[in-house]
Amino acid sequence: MWIAGAHAGSAQAPNVDAVLFDCDGVLVDSESITNGVLAEMLRELGWPISDEACVDIFVGHALKNMWAVILEHTGFRIDEAWIALFRARRDERLREQLRAIPGALDAVAEISTRMEGRIACASGADLGKVSMQLQLTGFAEFFAGRVFSGMELPHSKPAPDVYLAAAAALGVDPRRSLVIEDTVSGVTAGVAAGATVLGFAPGGPTHTSAETLLAAGAAQVFTQMSELPSLIVQFVGDSS
Repeated sequence: MWIAGAHAGSAQAPNVDAVLFDCDGVLVDSESITNGVLAEMLRELGWPISDEACVDIFVGHALKNMWAVILEHTGFRIDEAWIALFRARRDERLREQLRAIPGALDAVAEISTRMEGRIACASGADLGKVSMQLQLTGFAEFFAGRVFSGMELPHSKPAPDVYLAAAAALGVDPRRSLVIEDTVSGVTAGVAAGATVLGFAPGGPTHTSAETLLAAGAAQVFTQMSELPSLIVQFVGDSS
């Protein structure tokens, strides 16, 4: 199902040169795994946080930027050593449990062909995690050499840096790019980059609602990855 927002007028002009994908929650079903590990470690610090509350507070944000809220609830100032321990435990769990979002692999393959390879993965997560996840789930071949992490830039999402970097690497104007996102911070980043943002809202406890993504500036929202190739035709035209 597609839901058009207030910014959907741009869909009338097929003027998109590249498609830029978020990773977590868009390509891979990782959020419940990652946040499950985070909730466990926060409970070990003395914060009796539920898995659901952890999702609400932390999804879409870089962990290093959330030190103040963790300090407030635990009295502990997270540091690089603690974050490294979290990443190690997270990655172990991801290797055991990670799956692609249903329909995402086929959608990316079709879109890569349509865009003649002008696609990229632009994530707020650390580059090691993103690369590992793409490799584990079969996406790596489509994004080879075009994987970007906001953590390697001056500012991560909701700042636009990672999408600006991805567009620059592809040699396209970010204003002629489509961004595929599933969080408010990601939509905000895409809009700030000047891109048109399509929000992915399949429902469930780790995904933001369609209404919230539209309010953040998404031009349209879709609920199944199998819908994305046809939706993109509205923006790039049908060359078949």
